Amino acid sequence: MIKDLVATLNFLTAIPFFRDVNREFRAEKMRFFFPLVGIIIGVLIALFEFFSQSFLSHISRSWMDVVFLILITGGLHVDGLMDTADGLFSHRSKDQKLSIMKDSRVGAMGVMATIAVLGIKFVGLADIYENRNLLLMLIPAYSRTSMVFGMRFLPYCRKMGTAHGFFSKPVMASEFLLFFIIIFLSWIVSWKMIFVTISFFIALSIILLFYKKELGCITGDMLGGMCETIEAIMFLVCGVIF
Repeated sequence: MIKDLVATLNFLTAIPFFRDVNREFRAEKMRFFFPLVGIIIGVLIALFEFFSQSFLSHISRSWMDVVFLILITGGLHVDGLMDTADGLFSHRSKDQKLSIMKDSRVGAMGVMATIAVLGIKFVGLADIYENRNLLLMLIPAYSRTSMVFGMRFLPYCRKMGTAHGFFSKPVMASEFLLFFIIIFLSWIVSWKMIFVTISFFIALSIILLFYKKELGCITGDMLGGMCETIEAIMFLVCGVIF
C-alpha cells in the first residue's frame, strides 16, 4: 500500500518522492489514495500559510496559495483544464473535440477558462477567514476525489492514454471509504462543512452530466479540468459560508 501511495503522490504532484516506484505503477490501486494525496497537498499549503503570515498580507497569501497549487501539481490539472475547454467549447463533433484536446497548443477558450477558474479560486480564498487552514487542507481532498467519481460514472474516451490504467477495473464503493471518513471528521470540526459537502456533490453532478451530454465519456484532461473547476467552486462557496 505504501508503494501505491507513493506512486499516487508521484502521479498527482510534482514532489520528487522515490520516483523509481513508478516501475510498479498500478493505477487501479492508486485511486483509493486520491483524497489522502489531496490532504497532503492541503497540509503543505497550510504550512506555507503559517510561515508566510508574518510577512505576507492576507490577499498576497491567497494569491500565492493559488500559485502553490499550480506548482505542487506541476500544472497537470491546469493543462487538463485548458485542453478540456478548448475541446468541449469548440462546437465540433465528438471526434474533433477529442482531437482538439490532444493538441498541445492552447486556444482562446482554454486561456479564458483558466483565467476564470484561477480568478474564482483567488476570490474565494481571499474571502476565507474562519477555519482557513482546515479548508486549505480539505478542499484539495474533495477536488482530487472528484476524479475518482469521474472514473466511476463515465467510461474512458480513448483506447489508450495517460489515464487509461485508471479505468482498467471498475471503481468499487470501498474505494471511497477514506473520502467519507474525511467528510465525517470535517463535519465534527465544523457543521458548516455539511453545506460545503453538498456544494461539492452538486458541482460534481453538473459537470459529469455536462461531460455525458457532450461526449458520453471522459478523458484524463477532462478529469483534470473537473478537479480544477470543482476546487474553484468550493473555495468560492467557502468564501461565502466562512
